[in-house]
Amino acid sequence: MVENAQYLDANASFDHALEAAWQIVRDKLKSEVGEAEYGTWLRQIVLGPLEDDELTLFLPSRFLRDWVRSQYEERLKSLWRTEYPKVQHIELLVRRGMAESTSDTQSSPNTDSTAAAGEQGASDVPPEVRSDLAAPLDSRFTFDSFVVGKPNEFAYACARRVAEKPSSPGFNPLFLYGGVGLGKTHLMHAIGSELTKTGNVSVAYMSAEKFMYRFIAAIRSQSTMEFKEQLRSVDVLMIDDLQFLIGKDNTQEEFFHTFNALVDAGRQIIVSADKSPSDLSGLEDRLRTRLGCGMVADIHATTFELRISILEAKAKASGTTVPAKVLEYLAHKITTNVRELEGALNRLIAHADLVGRPVTLDSTQDVLKDMLKAHDRRVTIEEIQRKVAEHWNIRLTDMSSARRARAVARPRQVAMFLAKQLTSRSLPEIGRKFGNRDHTTVMHAVNRVAELMEQDPSFAEDVELLRRMLEG
Repeated sequence: MVENAQYLDANASFDHALEAAWQIVRDKLKSEVGEAEYGTWLRQIVLGPLEDDELTLFLPSRFLRDWVRSQYEERLKSLWRTEYPKVQHIELLVRRGMAESTSDTQSSPNTDSTAAAGEQGASDVPPEVRSDLAAPLDSRFTFDSFVVGKPNEFAYACARRVAEKPSSPGFNPLFLYGGVGLGKTHLMHAIGSELTKTGNVSVAYMSAEKFMYRFIAAIRSQSTMEFKEQLRSVDVLMIDDLQFLIGKDNTQEEFFHTFNALVDAGRQIIVSADKSPSDLSGLEDRLRTRLGCGMVADIHATTFELRISILEAKAKASGTTVPAKVLEYLAHKITTNVRELEGALNRLIAHADLVGRPVTLDSTQDVLKDMLKAHDRRVTIEEIQRKVAEHWNIRLTDMSSARRARAVARPRQVAMFLAKQLTSRSLPEIGRKFGNRDHTTVMHAVNRVAELMEQDPSFAEDVELLRRMLEG
């Protein structure tokens, strides 16, 4: 405790009880987050003075202070209030000179100084953290488990090509980009799994964030040469979520040199990001240029058909019977993120298994109400018309046409019924949206659909499915 005591304010009396409480708080934090995380982010916190009910804690850099504030401040407050009730508030401050290597001042990126470490605010990292250079590959993410559709077929083909013939001309580097949860990480793991099957190819996969942390740890432990040699000795290097390096100039510098060394040696680089290289503003121009000189493949947002295929494959693999109507409902409601879509299905399957009841539309809406609420939006008559036309495979223009064929008239009546149920529009307003029809026509449609729903359970199920997909 002596090293902490020297930072206590000279005007504040030394409080042994406060110091003892700090030891307990630190031990609990270490137990909760683990040695590695504690060593990276929390070890360098130093106890400061307690004035009234506010305790000051010092950190050696702004970055580290901001990180602790965003990730751990509430937990710190809770622990302190439990162990030492006098503490009701915590102030996190930067105190320069606490450690020689924690200066926020940057030096030349070409030197192995403390610039990068100060810029990021990392602390001394235990040896067990440094020994694990790359993250393990996830055995679930293979080419066989990747569902291919129009939005991702080009990226899939490129990934297959690299897995079969790494460092092929025009495919090094391979740059995959697209939104969150669309399959970039899945493809990277699939490439790695395929390449390591032979046992003759060394693959290193890590996130850009982990690359940065490992680089900082190497600087702290004065083992940068070992870090560089490890990375530059692999046959394939995969860096996920490269956008994390934006604004991290020193880490970008190291990645650029690693990139050049590997490509010059004929090794394969695979990178993913949320945007194309040209749109990653904040990366150095020379790095963006090098990233764009190979094969750039984007993964578009999923289509309804692709989402259905993904859900069908997932449901089949689980061995649980999930009705087609439920899969359609999920595919319509959760449209932006495949990871979230699969998570929703996993919750349904787990719930059905635990309570011993089959998956139904009712149980789906109940089990996933929190998730579905996030996707709720205000329903419009135009959206209702579009969804109903898609469901019965008729033209959107038929909603306002004069055609009276039953194949057209019945869906039109359903759309009017749903417009009355799901919007606040009056009957005349609804009629105008359907080819300037009279309000009595709308009323007749509403009553007719209600009657048919009572008489025909299959028809009622179709209407209910549409309503659930549309309603907010």
